[in-house]
Amino acid sequence: MQQQISKFGIYLNSKENQVVRINSPYWIPEEPDWVFLTPEVNATLLQIRDMAKGKGISGATDSIVWGTIPSRD
Repeated sequence: MQQQISKFGIYLNSKENQVVRINSPYWIPEEPDWVFLTPEVNATLLQIRDMAKGKGISGATDSIVWGTIPSRD
């Protein structure tokens, strides 16, 4: 469980310019589609855009939006 907790945070899918907030082990995004940005689950979208810009992950940081976690079938 501790290993899963270390994966909680904000992830960015730069292809779709979407971010998701992960704070449960329900679904953990996988690389290379998803990049871990920060362990701060309460980061604002503005902070997230600044992080993505600072790390050079997305060229269109102004268009980053919140995404949704896929549902399990």
